[in-house]
Amino acid sequence: MLAPYAVQVTQSRGRRFAEAQHPYRNDFQRDRDRVIHARAFRRLEAKTQVFTRRYSDHFRNRLTHTLEVTQISRTIAGALALNVDLAEVLALVHDIGHPPFGHAGEKALDSAMRQHGLSFDHNLHALRIVEDFEQRYAAFRGLNLTFEVREGIIKHSHDYDANKHPDLVEYLLDQRPPLEAQLIDLTDEIAYNTADLDDGYESHLLSLDEIREGVPIFERFYREVAQIYPEAPQKLQFNETLKRVLNRLVDDLIKTTHKRIQDGGIQTLNDVRQYPSRLAAFSPAVDAERKQNKDFLYENLYFSPSLADEKDDAERVVTDLFDLWMSHPESLPHSYQDKAKEDSLPRVICDYIAGMTDHFIFEQHEKYCGG
Repeated sequence: MLAPYAVQVTQSRGRRFAEAQHPYRNDFQRDRDRVIHARAFRRLEAKTQVFTRRYSDHFRNRLTHTLEVTQISRTIAGALALNVDLAEVLALVHDIGHPPFGHAGEKALDSAMRQHGLSFDHNLHALRIVEDFEQRYAAFRGLNLTFEVREGIIKHSHDYDANKHPDLVEYLLDQRPPLEAQLIDLTDEIAYNTADLDDGYESHLLSLDEIREGVPIFERFYREVAQIYPEAPQKLQFNETLKRVLNRLVDDLIKTTHKRIQDGGIQTLNDVRQYPSRLAAFSPAVDAERKQNKDFLYENLYFSPSLADEKDDAERVVTDLFDLWMSHPESLPHSYQDKAKEDSLPRVICDYIAGMTDHFIFEQHEKYCGG
């Protein structure tokens, strides 16, 4: 049974193009399957999370990260009696708009677009993907996802100003997103805050001593684990500690969100939408621990000198190709040359680059710029 403030699939605002109901899958389950079968979803397997494959193929990529976010989201949504199917598809689709090379690629692409008075936003790009770029059906362009999924793509991590984005007016920008969407940004943080500690440790860019000193929540659980498993290898003690960190974050998010729902007198989905702030949240104490963990990763991993060359390469490759195609649009594939007749050239180039995998963009850079 779903909570009265959960999104009921039977009350969905529906699809842009009407379709007959499926005999044994509800609309959110169909949306999940459409995302999984999308080309853009498959490409996540070859897009950087933190480490490129040139560093190692043992670490998370954008796809495996997405699967971890999905697992956590399903668990939390179920514990809160929310719509698990909706939470699942929102988690699966939440990173589908990311370009190659992770945040370094996004930074470079946005910088290139701003030279032309435009910008790049991976949430807005994700909406373009599911609304237009994916072509799998004869009856319509895009995936024809339900309103609730499209709304969640836009609003799960960011509140957009309706005055600045009149093109998004249909997505109720003056209202809060449903709780299923509110969860995704927080489960995303739970996933990467713990996983990136793991990959950072496995890569030897982060030492156990550094993590213990810089991440108080980890240190507290590590002491507990060392007492329970004093003879266990260090890596297994590390794993046991990280499991406890993840569980604390998940458990706190469930309990705090439930309490906020109760304290706010939330009875219906409309109550969620009209509430003055987002209801999904960590407690102040755990949010402080989360921030310490995140700050540590930024200071010691994401901006590590060991990864600096790769980030510089990523930004250079994106910038070089963008500039090349701005100067020589005839070098673009014919389909993108045709698109440039209807849309601005910078946007068309941005769309092309954003859809690339890491290895394909390197191939294009080698072909056009000599590596």
